Amino acid sequence: MRIVGIRRDGGDVEVASLSEDGGQVTVLAPLAEFWADAAGHLSADPSSGTVPADGVEFVPPVLPGARVVCIGLNYLEHVAEGSFSGTGVPPHPTLFARWTQSLTVGGAQVPVPADEDGLDWEGEVMAYVGRTLVDATPDEALAAVVGYSTFNDLTSRRAQKLTSQWILGKNGDRSGPLGPMVPAAEVGDLRDGLRVRTRVNGETVQDGRTDEMVYTVGDTLSLISRTFTLRPGDLLATGTPSGVGYARTPPWLLQPGDVVEVEVEKLGVLTNPVVGNEARRER
Repeated sequence: MRIVGIRRDGGDVEVASLSEDGGQVTVLAPLAEFWADAAGHLSADPSSGTVPADGVEFVPPVLPGARVVCIGLNYLEHVAEGSFSGTGVPPHPTLFARWTQSLTVGGAQVPVPADEDGLDWEGEVMAYVGRTLVDATPDEALAAVVGYSTFNDLTSRRAQKLTSQWILGKNGDRSGPLGPMVPAAEVGDLRDGLRVRTRVNGETVQDGRTDEMVYTVGDTLSLISRTFTLRPGDLLATGTPSGVGYARTPPWLLQPGDVVEVEVEKLGVLTNPVVGNEARRER
């Protein structure tokens, strides 16, 4: 099952199941109603009809008020590359935030901001929280994950490095593409190792496995829940393997005209074209 967000005729966002061939969507529930009982909607027979996919607008199935928490430096080889080499592995995950406004979907054009030499790729897995977590144990937190998707944490490196905080460089317009969400029961445990690959214009630039993560999904969600309450619909981006562009010699960044793909085993392929900054003003 592949779960997507859709709009019909400019209406409110609904959550739907995408057919295997991508040609049809079956509506499961309005967005807020879905996240009020995500597990229930995923296991129930849809009560709404099926409509052609080419007649809807695809959008992230994400609540406007959701928190998007991201783990930085979560693969050992990524910690060792670039400007973070020599820092070692901190005892707790490096966490930063995205706003939901930065999220988009596969196929969306991602613009390079005006002051950037290009965008950097970061292929990842996104985890979706399905129920409220307060002071949760790692096992309770992991059990609350209702699904996973591909994610590309496209980064404005110049903006990221202006200060010690990463928020600016991680929230460029449409810089957070999400693939369809796959139910956790179909994915299994990331600790078993799913292959994560990123390609630029067909060339593989990242190739890692999720069992290489330093901080697991359950441990990280548990840690977060001890400070603030996680609610249904919140998201956790789990970090990227080594192979990012800025750490290469010479640096390699995405330019207008490039196409970047993130492929994760069991989750599918997420594809986005990169465009110039003028695309930001056209919306």
